[in-house]
Amino acid sequence: MPPRLRSYLPILDWGARYDHAALSNDLIAAVIVTIMLIPQSLAYALLAGLPPEAGLYASIAPIVLYAIFGTSRALAVGPVAVVSLLTASAIGQVAEQGTAGYAVAALTLAFLSGGFLVLLGVLRLGFLANFLSHPVIAGFITASGILIATSQLRHILGVDGSGHTLPEMLHGLWSHLGQINVITGLIGLAATAFLYWARKGLKPALRRAGLGARAADVATKAGPVAAVVLTTLAVWVLDLDALGVRIVGAVPQSLPPLTLPGLTPDLLAQLLLPAILISVIGFVESVSVAQTLAAKKRQRIDPDQELIGLGAANLGAAFTGGFPVTGGFSRSVVNFDAGAETPAAGAFTAAGLAIAAVALTPLVYYLPNATLAATIIVAVLSLVDVTILQKTWAYSRADFTAVAATMALTLLAGVEVGVGAGVGLSILLHLFKTSRPHVAEVGRVPGTEHFRNIHRHEVITQDDLVTLRVDESLYFANARFLEDLLQARVSDGCDVRNVVLMFSAVNAVDYSALESLEAINSRLSDMGVGLHLSEVKGPVMDRLRATHFLDHLNGKVFLSQFHAWQALARPETDPALATQ
Repeated sequence: MPPRLRSYLPILDWGARYDHAALSNDLIAAVIVTIMLIPQSLAYALLAGLPPEAGLYASIAPIVLYAIFGTSRALAVGPVAVVSLLTASAIGQVAEQGTAGYAVAALTLAFLSGGFLVLLGVLRLGFLANFLSHPVIAGFITASGILIATSQLRHILGVDGSGHTLPEMLHGLWSHLGQINVITGLIGLAATAFLYWARKGLKPALRRAGLGARAADVATKAGPVAAVVLTTLAVWVLDLDALGVRIVGAVPQSLPPLTLPGLTPDLLAQLLLPAILISVIGFVESVSVAQTLAAKKRQRIDPDQELIGLGAANLGAAFTGGFPVTGGFSRSVVNFDAGAETPAAGAFTAAGLAIAAVALTPLVYYLPNATLAATIIVAVLSLVDVTILQKTWAYSRADFTAVAATMALTLLAGVEVGVGAGVGLSILLHLFKTSRPHVAEVGRVPGTEHFRNIHRHEVITQDDLVTLRVDESLYFANARFLEDLLQARVSDGCDVRNVVLMFSAVNAVDYSALESLEAINSRLSDMGVGLHLSEVKGPVMDRLRATHFLDHLNGKVFLSQFHAWQALARPETDPALATQ
């Protein structure tokens, strides 16, 4: 079999080694994850502003396609909170919720997202996700968690409300406080309290009652199902929907339908940017989870193939009545802890959800929306980490500024502005940090061949020899900084005769930086000062040799900084040189 084909179809790799033990573990994991996903899928469809069945549809074909094309053994793909919120924000700008156009826009968004991800994967551009700083992403996800929880309060209280920003949501809740349905509020608050307790206290309580570890774990994961069953029964038996409790209502009893996204130029143009943003955020979240879980079993994932896997999953959602999906943190952890051995666990989960879509949907007719809202609120609580502000403040004020700005813009201007700001701030933060690289003046540590910062160590120096260690690659954003720094150092009234640039940390020199080095060489030459290089890495030296820079260099290139010191330092400054 061609290796190239195997790399694009990881199922051919793990499938060839699939055995009975893996089958048993995958089936157990699938049962646990299916129980968890039924209420979660319905809830995330509600969050996206779509009918509940869309959540089930988005959790069937996408999971199967990821099992074929994805490389993670434990990642569980489907609707997630942040992507569902981004979906609602994006398609809410082009269509009215509840209309056919709204559902078509969701399909189109999934189609564009899937196509973009596959394109990045084929072009091997997974590294682009590295340009998003983790503090900025953490800030965006925290702010999104707050928005998601706030958006669900209207369902908890049984009131109308709208808005995409925190002020709009709070204003909508405040203006409808007189409409609060007390029974809905009691159901919502009770479900929230139960689900929160189930996350932390149910398993220990079951263990104290004598239940086995595995059984207690399964029962804990089924906590949301228990909340769904109990509140649904309460609404049905007590006829609470007649008292104003809003329920899910009729859900089509069928497998995912074959659907077509809208391909009109206007719709594609309106949704292209949101699709790209959703793709980037979804990929970063997914690949982070996949890498974390893979490391625990000393496995590896291929980020470029993950792009193809997630892209295929989204394309599957677009043609089967779903909406954008990605790898979810909570469900993936549950899948991993339940013992999933291969992506086949996801395929079995899809089969379980398909059975639920066909046979169980009539049972959720009386399911209160407040319970689904409680499921979402409790799920996103784990996303909210306001301590990121304290951590970045203590570590780096630049990182703190980026995180705080991302959070503020997300909360006050909406998730699309927030994620756009996060991407922009991540790039600006990188440019800011590298535009002023750390450049240390170094001297020789007595009795050694090592050179260290003159401000941190007791070292030997001499007035007419200056060595600067450049601790960053040189490119257009920082080339002038080095030029100005060196000019100020040499023009400081000192009798400098030689300057050595120590390039041990320089991995690349672009053309702008080359021009700056040429300018530095020319100026120093006019001043009668020699310019030397030391510890230049092979790839950098190859680039410099391809130019005329070395031919005009007013000095030499030394293999090591110690060699430069031996050639340029005066013995009376360092007596050890006289004996060498």
